[in-house]
Amino acid sequence: MINPDYPLASWYLVIATTFFVVVIALPLLFAPLTWAKWFGWKIPEGNKDLTVYFGRCLGAAALSMLFAVAHGIPDPKSHHILFDMVSLVSGLMIIIHVWGAIRKTQPLSETIEIAVWAVAFVFAVWIRFSVLS
Repeated sequence: MINPDYPLASWYLVIATTFFVVVIALPLLFAPLTWAKWFGWKIPEGNKDLTVYFGRCLGAAALSMLFAVAHGIPDPKSHHILFDMVSLVSGLMIIIHVWGAIRKTQPLSETIEIAVWAVAFVFAVWIRFSVLS
């Protein structure tokens, strides 16, 4: 499973995929309001159907992307576009979370999460343009 020619790239994909599947994708897909409570979000009163719907849609989209990323583990050099996708998603998530932090519309956990997205971004860019070049 781990590519002997590019073990760092393969291990990055294994670790990042596992982390995001367990911490974000599956909880959002199956229990979006519970996930939100874990991260300190206030759950609105009244009808929560739209909130649950968007949470599950985001979880499904994340799980689908992570499934695609996992396919690159055995041969990351041939799937370098996955590192482009990870860096794009991570970069956009940094912007989204910084905007929420500036506006003070998110719990502290989401502001701290900026560091997680930054690490994912830096490693994806570094592996894509240094390790796999």
